[in-house]
Amino acid sequence: MIKIREKADLKNYHTFGVPAIAEYLTEIHSIEEIREAIDYARSHNLQLNVFGGGSNVLFKNNPQGLTVVNKITGIEVVQETDKEVELSVGAGEIWHDFVLYCLDHKYYGIENLSLIPGTVGAAPMQNIGAYGVEIKEVFKHLDAVHRETKELERFNNEECQFGYRTSVFKTSQRDNYIIARVNFILSKVPAPNISYGAISNTLEEMGISSPTPRDVSNAVIQIRSSKLPDPKQIGNAGSFFKNPSIPSEEYARLKTKFPEIPGYSQPDETVKVPAGWLIEQCGWKGKKVGNTGAHKKQALVLVNYGNAKGQEIYDLSEQILKSVHDKFGIDLEREVNII
Repeated sequence: MIKIREKADLKNYHTFGVPAIAEYLTEIHSIEEIREAIDYARSHNLQLNVFGGGSNVLFKNNPQGLTVVNKITGIEVVQETDKEVELSVGAGEIWHDFVLYCLDHKYYGIENLSLIPGTVGAAPMQNIGAYGVEIKEVFKHLDAVHRETKELERFNNEECQFGYRTSVFKTSQRDNYIIARVNFILSKVPAPNISYGAISNTLEEMGISSPTPRDVSNAVIQIRSSKLPDPKQIGNAGSFFKNPSIPSEEYARLKTKFPEIPGYSQPDETVKVPAGWLIEQCGWKGKKVGNTGAHKKQALVLVNYGNAKGQEIYDLSEQILKSVHDKFGIDLEREVNII
């Protein structure tokens, strides 16, 4: 049986550290408890809010209805050969802990995704990616409970419609499902991906010429730790904005006006421009506004310096969106979910 708490403080359930009180809150640990939570919300005519590690959410308001925290854990070997292994992982497992588990068991393919905050269930929702790797490359399928029918349904790689930091669960199926378990196919043959410049540079600084997957993970951890603030010390939700992709003609036009603007050509003939660079050019990097601001080492990260309210951080994001649009004509999109 699920336990329901009223007027629950969400301070320990999200990484931004802004004040927020859930009208009702429950933690779920199984598929059956997902169904119990759905039934409770339905019978009490409550809205259902679901999240995992709370590392990609900003509470602008106190969430009304029933807030469900996914705590489904467990890592199981489904099948394996000499070359690869299929793992079924509970959606409530902490992502970085899962990465370290895989390295300990010599399962490879996600070491470049070390230290990404959040849970395993959130990983396919936004197709997490970093340093040359995206989750869709190792994803097999996931099982999720439909919020209306309470049926457990399976989504394969194609059905998830993965895109840049998105999936069907952030678009057409948003708020329709609660993810229970995720299956991955990982390699048992080490093949470190050091194509991303920062990784190879860091490995060189570490004096490593023939890196193992563990070395790659350590390099990524070092890079991320040097650039991104620890949420335990400064409240944040990682990258607040997505890197925008713009038409190549628009990029060429901007290049004549801003010769230093970086850009990375995409398969769809667009050009991806680093949002952090755009924000920095608008003077936001390291700038404090009241209790919030853009971090001094990474302008893409908005932070809570101690007593910020969600609305204050949201208002800062609005100012940043406007300044980037005014200067570059580019509309940034928030990566963080606003509640």
